Amino acid sequence: MIKEIKVHIADDHKILIDGISALINTEERIKFVGYSLTGKEVVKWFKENRADVLILDINMPELDGIGVLKTFKNRNVKQKTIILSGLSDPKIVQEMVALGADGFIEKGEASEHIIEAIKAVHRGEKYYSEDIKSSLFDLYINESKTEEAIKSSANSEPLTEREIEVLKLITQELSTSQIGEKLGLTSKTIETHRRNLYKKLKVKNVVGLAIYAVKNNIV
Repeated sequence: MIKEIKVHIADDHKILIDGISALINTEERIKFVGYSLTGKEVVKWFKENRADVLILDINMPELDGIGVLKTFKNRNVKQKTIILSGLSDPKIVQEMVALGADGFIEKGEASEHIIEAIKAVHRGEKYYSEDIKSSLFDLYINESKTEEAIKSSANSEPLTEREIEVLKLITQELSTSQIGEKLGLTSKTIETHRRNLYKKLKVKNVVGLAIYAVKNNIV
């Protein structure tokens, strides 16, 4: 006999739970075993029960999806989880994957992908809808570019003590005149130091300076 895949759904919208459970009930191998409307209800349910797959919304009252996964991790609860959310921020996806999430689907795509996702995650695979994959890929590319910029800056000319002082104040979002006043220098001299920093560190803007400063423990 083929074992059923037991699924618990956690979302603060009952209508969405009803819709997903209706889809699940069309599959012989998948069984809807319960639902939660708040994050605290999820944690409480899993204290006494188990499901093969948890479908979990990010934005929930009392305790959000990230909080639920953190609680599971702290209690060493091994739970296969698919995140269901209207948010597709790749940084959030990364954070939730790091906390143990096995899949991520946008709510607008749930009806198309949820059954496939449940089966894949139950098999031990990871599952991301196409939009999520695209967002993660873009994030990877941008982070790679940032790493290259940092490596490039690491091979740049060393900074003088005065340039380091100016860099620290720039990262504090002080204006040229404010930096000059603090260091007892003219605005023209500060602008010269700023141009030298851009040239030496091979960056184009304040964000590049800030990344260098953080990575090199200057601030």
